[in-house]
Amino acid sequence: MFTEASKVKLGSSAGVYLHIPFCKSRCSYCDFATDVFRDQASVQRYVDALCREILSEPPASAGGQVDTVYFGGGTPSLLDPKQAEQVIDAVRNRFDISRDAEITMEMNPATVSAGSLAGYRELGVNRASFGVQTFNDRDLKLLARGHDANDARQTFKLLRDAGFANISFDLIAGLPGQTLADWARNLDEALAMGPEHLSLYLLEVHQGTPLAEQLRSGRRPMPDEDAAAAMYELLLDRTASAGLLQYEISNFARPGFESRHNTKYWRLEPVYGFGVSAHSFDGVNRYWNERDTARYVELIEERYAAEAGRETADAASEFVFLGLRMKEGIGFDEYHQRSGFDLFERCGPELARLIDAGLVEADNSRLRLTKRGMLFSNDVFVSLL
Repeated sequence: MFTEASKVKLGSSAGVYLHIPFCKSRCSYCDFATDVFRDQASVQRYVDALCREILSEPPASAGGQVDTVYFGGGTPSLLDPKQAEQVIDAVRNRFDISRDAEITMEMNPATVSAGSLAGYRELGVNRASFGVQTFNDRDLKLLARGHDANDARQTFKLLRDAGFANISFDLIAGLPGQTLADWARNLDEALAMGPEHLSLYLLEVHQGTPLAEQLRSGRRPMPDEDAAAAMYELLLDRTASAGLLQYEISNFARPGFESRHNTKYWRLEPVYGFGVSAHSFDGVNRYWNERDTARYVELIEERYAAEAGRETADAASEFVFLGLRMKEGIGFDEYHQRSGFDLFERCGPELARLIDAGLVEADNSRLRLTKRGMLFSNDVFVSLL
């Protein structure tokens, strides 16, 4: 057990990410580091390894406190409360966590009960990131989600009954065969339920996934990019009308409910990751763990570490493409501080072209994506990098 004096002291904006890879079934589009849930013994062995990693050699220190903890996956809500408590205790013994920390757990429909949610709340989990994806049962089967729309509705009620006052929905647009009317119905139902936060993901098709093979073979229609763009524009209109303000390309929140943890990634603040495939950034370096769950556990049991790679971050470039994801954009002074260059001197012709094309806008201090630029953000990032 670590003493108070041996806890890592990090910067005031540091976060902790905890990867829980287990899922009831593997989604057809998923390219994450996940494993199908088999039995509690395997989960417990993983939890023991995760806690051993947390309590092992300290990451680079930046002084201060941790103010966000994020259980990601996978499906972290497959942990029973005692396992979650074991992990949170390890984090609390290892780091100096602020009293008002945001502690998020990703949850999938039909993986929680009133009892488990009460247990998570008692442990200090105060934010739920809820993987709805769609309220269309046909599309849920396409995605192999392992739940139906009614499961999502019931789980949301359980979350509210358990006292969760900060709930985020995930929705996916641009599914094969999905129409604008289908998407509008998804938005209407999600917004009527009144979550504090909404995250939109345009479908990405990764090679090697079942969905990629279905599209290649013609068993599913290819996603329609024009339809996806129309869905995004509808999202902007509907969320604004519902009082959810856009603060990042894909994220919308009621004032004060922006994801404090995810904002750290876009603002290049330190986040320390633990678990299989977890990534860390200490302000200078990026490093990441072994991607295979069984091998990760073996490495932790053998040598208390599972780092698979490390590189020095390109802070100036990352500041551009991550910072421009934020609605507020990037500041010219901060870019100069990070890179030693003036952004207009370095990228003047490209900036002029992007401004003329209506993809970015600039004032005396900041550069931002326009509404059109958000639809073609990857083109903007490539141009500036």
